[in-house]
Amino acid sequence: MRNRLKVLRAERDWTQAELADRLKVSRQTVNAIEKGKYDPSLSLAFKISRLFDMPIEQVFVEEKITNLEQ
Repeated sequence: MRNRLKVLRAERDWTQAELADRLKVSRQTVNAIEKGKYDPSLSLAFKISRLFDMPIEQVFVEEKITNLEQ
C-alpha cells in the first residue's frame, strides 16, 4: 500500500519522532510505514487520517494488482 505520510509530515515540518509521539507509536513504525515496509492497522490508519484532517483514501492508496492470468 502506498501512502503520502512522508509528504504530509514534511509539509508540517515534523520529524518522524514528532509524528510518532502524536500517534503514540515508535519512530521505527513511522519509518516503516513511510517506506512501504509496513501497512498500519486499520485503527492506526484512521488515527493518521484524523491527525492530518483528511479522508483515509487521501493518505493511503491501494496499489493496483496486475492480472497475471491474461
